[in-house]
Amino acid sequence: MDEHIVVRALAALAQPVRLQVFRALVVAGDEGLTPGTMAEALGVPQNSLSFHLKELSNAGLVTQERASRHIIYRAAYDQMNALLRYLTENCCQGAACAVERTATRSSCC
Repeated sequence: MDEHIVVRALAALAQPVRLQVFRALVVAGDEGLTPGTMAEALGVPQNSLSFHLKELSNAGLVTQERASRHIIYRAAYDQMNALLRYLTENCCQGAACAVERTATRSSCC
């Protein structure tokens, strides 16, 4: 993944409302959410939400699809997973490791 894309994605997520929007879309899964549903659930004015969705879209973290009169937004899981791979590619000094979930820490980090 290109470093410029990583920086753009992290910058988009480094804002509380955008982070909340992205997390809501991840939870929604493949069904996605309409802007009206997100605005109501998150308590964000719709004009403000449009700005945040545009930023997330420009960073490649969300997709949009027109369905009749509505626009459905979805998390771009491929881009999210690529970002996570980039951030963790040198975990454990480059050695493959299985992350074991414990109450205190993973086995490799």
